Amino acid sequence: MTTKDTDNSEISGANLEKLNENLRKVEKLSERLSRVMSNRTTHQSSLDGPDQALFSQATTAYWAEAMQNPAKVIEHQLDFWSKSVTHFVEAQQALSHGKLQAPADPGPKDRRFANPMWDTNPYFNFIKQQYQLNSAALQQAVADVSDMESLEKQRLTYFSSQIIDMMSPTNFLATNPDALEKAVATEGQSLIDGLENLISDLEANNGELVVKLADDSAFEIGRNIATTPGKVVFRNKMMELIQYEPTTETVHATPLIIFPPWINKYYILDLKEQNSMVKWLTDQGYTLFIVSWINPDATYRDIGMEDYITDGYLTAFEEVKTITDQKQVNVVGYCIAGTTLSLTLSLMKQRGDTSVKSATFFTALTDFGDQGEFTPFLQNDFIDGIEAEIADKGILPSVVMARTFSFLRSNDLVYTPAIKSYMLGETPPAFDLLYWNGDGANLPGKMAIQYLRGLCQRNELATVGFDLSGHHLVLDEVDVPICAIACETDHIAPWKDSYRGVQKMGSADKTFIMTQSGHIAGIVNPPSKKKYGHYTNKDLTLDHADWLEGAKFHEGSWWPRWDKWLSKQSGKQVNARIPGDSSHPVLCDAPGTYVVVKSSDCK
Repeated sequence: MTTKDTDNSEISGANLEKLNENLRKVEKLSERLSRVMSNRTTHQSSLDGPDQALFSQATTAYWAEAMQNPAKVIEHQLDFWSKSVTHFVEAQQALSHGKLQAPADPGPKDRRFANPMWDTNPYFNFIKQQYQLNSAALQQAVADVSDMESLEKQRLTYFSSQIIDMMSPTNFLATNPDALEKAVATEGQSLIDGLENLISDLEANNGELVVKLADDSAFEIGRNIATTPGKVVFRNKMMELIQYEPTTETVHATPLIIFPPWINKYYILDLKEQNSMVKWLTDQGYTLFIVSWINPDATYRDIGMEDYITDGYLTAFEEVKTITDQKQVNVVGYCIAGTTLSLTLSLMKQRGDTSVKSATFFTALTDFGDQGEFTPFLQNDFIDGIEAEIADKGILPSVVMARTFSFLRSNDLVYTPAIKSYMLGETPPAFDLLYWNGDGANLPGKMAIQYLRGLCQRNELATVGFDLSGHHLVLDEVDVPICAIACETDHIAPWKDSYRGVQKMGSADKTFIMTQSGHIAGIVNPPSKKKYGHYTNKDLTLDHADWLEGAKFHEGSWWPRWDKWLSKQSGKQVNARIPGDSSHPVLCDAPGTYVVVKSSDCK
């Protein structure tokens, strides 16, 4: 036996042992997968896609078009066939020359196909180009459907694009060169690791597949995120009220309360010291309170918008006034909390309550006349499914909302992370923003339906008025000084819609700021980053396009501009306040107890 034979024998033995080890891992993982799927929490099937009537309408409209204008349809079909056959012939010709290379590819660049093999390997290149041809043909077919209502056409366009994205060859192991190369390089270990990641994600969400975007083991609330010093000074069934410790010797007399959205956790405003709005505001000399909402379980089935107003907003106003010995407070409402703040202000106007001195709205919608990218999910088939889900569970589980938001950006928030985690076996990045994004909250059943039906679907607040707690609430009764911040590329609360709602408010003192970037990055934009600029225009009588055309652009964060506005609403300087008082003993340190409750634990 030669040395070479011995080496090969040893290598073969090592490879065999590695194979057996991986097979044992697969067996154990299969057992875990079987357990989690057998105990899977089910949901309404209507939440997985549109009513089949949508595609039936599209088919009917397509064939009606074919009957009325057959030449046009035949032309498109022949064009697709011609391109497909030409593509096949070019690939065959390239191979017939004896060189394993792909034909020239002048097509559009797509970052999903960044691996050089998509352009150099004839197999992968053929698959990529044919996928692009198929995608273009489907998009053209949808675009040519004319005998449909505009709303249904918009939904058809959205869901057909979802099908196109889902069928990308990058989403399948056999047609993803990155995944295949890594599987070979790691002797299959990457596939084992990917299966482990997949099963872990299923286990974390009771069998529902939600792609984990961040390494949650890298973060701990209160240890390396949400660390600004503060105390919980009040607690009820809806919220914990956190008062932050001062960092200046004197503070503005009028306290500031921030109401974050209860779809997510409050600590988006306190991720880390470098970008914490909470810390920045305390450093500017404000007595800052923030509401940390309860993560509801099924016992909150009958909790409605009125409970958030009464046991959240109004209660917080009274407690903060007592603690600070002030007659008024300044208030911030972020996203849905801004929508609810407008309801609260209308209610207070009718009751003669002047507790609020000024109101600031972060990316808040009050006029839902244009549903934008959420249109596909705000029609009756989906809302009916949500009502059925709530009837079954008492809450709208956070996984439903998370999935909806993710599929508005499916390539970035679903498929790309899934490929990295499940096919490449990579650990998700230690990214605090993505960790927060995955730490959602449930919605109480009654509240969710009130919001989706009355505000989103019927747009009652901005039109006929929204009935709540025996009051008819309208936007033009919001008459305190207001400052609204919207974000230029926000796909959740488009700036033009936020602007339109502000125009309908009754205040004589309005400031509107549009910042660059999106729903989160546009708001969490500290001055130290010197990253995104913002626009201002005092004339709010203009439509949104004219407002922007006449707006002045300012470099840097909008925070100092808001601080200048807010300080004018905040009174004289007084001695800094220590959290709590004799009637509000400290209950625990910030970030409190409500924020650490996971949605998967709320049943």
